[in-house]
Amino acid sequence: MNVLRLPSVDGGIRLHRPDTVPLAPLVSEPAHSRVFYAAAHVVADPLAASAESGPVVDWDATLAFRRRLWSQGLGVAEAMDTAQRGAGLDWPAAAELIRRSAAEARTAAGRILCGAGTDQLSPEGAHSLAVITAAYEEQLAHIEACGARPVLMASRALARAAAGPEDYLEVYGGLLRQSAGPVVLHWLGPMFDPALAGYWGHDDTDEAAEILLNIIAECPEKVDGIKVSLLDAGQEVALRRRLPTGVRCYTGDDHHYPELIAGDGVRTGDALLGVFDPLAPIAARAALALDRGDTEGFRELLDPTVPLARHLFSPPTRHYKTGVVLLAWLAGYQEHFTMVGGLQSARSLPHLATAYERADLLGLFPDPELAADRMRHLLAVHGVAS
Repeated sequence: MNVLRLPSVDGGIRLHRPDTVPLAPLVSEPAHSRVFYAAAHVVADPLAASAESGPVVDWDATLAFRRRLWSQGLGVAEAMDTAQRGAGLDWPAAAELIRRSAAEARTAAGRILCGAGTDQLSPEGAHSLAVITAAYEEQLAHIEACGARPVLMASRALARAAAGPEDYLEVYGGLLRQSAGPVVLHWLGPMFDPALAGYWGHDDTDEAAEILLNIIAECPEKVDGIKVSLLDAGQEVALRRRLPTGVRCYTGDDHHYPELIAGDGVRTGDALLGVFDPLAPIAARAALALDRGDTEGFRELLDPTVPLARHLFSPPTRHYKTGVVLLAWLAGYQEHFTMVGGLQSARSLPHLATAYERADLLGLFPDPELAADRMRHLLAVHGVAS
């Protein structure tokens, strides 16, 4: 296979020979020792993604990708930020995505969670707590009607409107009391969305954690778990230890997930990760290692993936989705490198080249020649000759 000339951030060129043996196909039942969800991306329709009517999703390719995740034993976290919620994917498109994916999950007997937020509200101006609560209720009802478990996503509208912690207690407490079944709460840090700074009414994360724990303590039977996306392993471990028995802690830390999932000797962790979208073949194998009680084998599988994950989620972290979609295209899971809203341009060519190189070294491309050929075409479009 021909050597690729990959651009570096310093303006230079380095050579990469794509000769890694790809991982063999894997079909597996879900693991029983941990619960793993991959927050899945959507596949845009490249011929209509910029239509004035709004975002257009390639439903066949999008659902095929989810079937691939379920076939490997992973759950799907649907309509989360990986699917460009609030970054190109509006509520009508997200509602349709939830409906279709929930139906597909029933056919595949796959686990599914779906994000409920307030993104049908106008991003301009302030909204009252009553309006914000009603927006949450609309999405919550839609997800429950589709037969899926909701994730109460952090709300930009609530972050703007809340005068203090008591407003979060009021909104979330009311939603939990009326939910049909247990939900997953979501603490998304400002590194993922700057508009969520000071969520739960405090900039200090220790004080914010107290408010979140108070919300859970009021209705623990209505909380399946909490997804923590702070990129702070120490904070997550401290919070996890204080959760009521039976309430899961789903790590959303795409920098420290191996040690957080393995556990700290007091409690182990589950996972709901955007990085499990490209890492699915390795994550599924790692979950099975834990089922065998092989923690060392689990770490041997997942630890080498961290450099790729940290690269994908490097600042500005919210643009990690560009690398996720690039890798799906290179792997042959979709036929183009196009994103809703044109966000395929959100990362530099050197960043994308490094993502390709690290994924190739992990054996993540089922057909390394196809991946190399597609990367070579992308480089050529940007003026990098083979």
